[in-house]
Amino acid sequence: MGMILFIGIAIISFAVQWRFKNKFKQYSETPLASGMSGKDIALKMLHDNGIYDVQVLSAQGRLSDHYNPADRTVNLSPEVYEGRSVASAAVAAHECGHAVQHAKAYSWLTLRSAVVPMVNIASKMTSVVLLIGVLMFFSSGNPIVLAIGVGALAITTLFTFITLPVEFDASKRALAWLQLNPGIMADSVEHSGAKDALKWAAMTYVVAALSSLATLIYYASFLFGGRD
Repeated sequence: MGMILFIGIAIISFAVQWRFKNKFKQYSETPLASGMSGKDIALKMLHDNGIYDVQVLSAQGRLSDHYNPADRTVNLSPEVYEGRSVASAAVAAHECGHAVQHAKAYSWLTLRSAVVPMVNIASKMTSVVLLIGVLMFFSSGNPIVLAIGVGALAITTLFTFITLPVEFDASKRALAWLQLNPGIMADSVEHSGAKDALKWAAMTYVVAALSSLATLIYYASFLFGGRD
């Protein structure tokens, strides 16, 4: 049962990732009537929210966009930083949504940041510990190492679910701000495109959380189901 669930989620994850990349490509080729770049939009959203101590930087890599609360930087991939498309506007505003969350001490972001150190440790050990744990469990019946691996995986799985409200809220803030600034997106078509792009971006986090949960159930089934 666990394996069937794992395979099913993997197929859904692949489909969502494929859909998201196609949507991002579509809206990356849809120019903004305002002609504003991702950097311009990010700075304006930050300043409109009274945030002047966050830098907007160009980061290396495709789809590498993120907000770093540690050094208070909005990091945009080159295609978003320099882009003047519906996709670049949506992504830039979304990442600034995280900066607004930070400035307003949004509870889910605060919780997410607090558990990051624990998650970093758990994620580094999970794969190896689970492999060794399964081998030991089926060879000698010793469940200790497998239990440690399942515990570490549970921590990373919890983190993926804590991430969901953070991502959905950032998109909500981004879209609300874009709606209040008609000079950035000239019409409802552009705004609908931004909403669609962010919806599919959010779906990648949903399937990541479900995938992690399915993996947890799969390994936990060994631990609690015995060797039979």
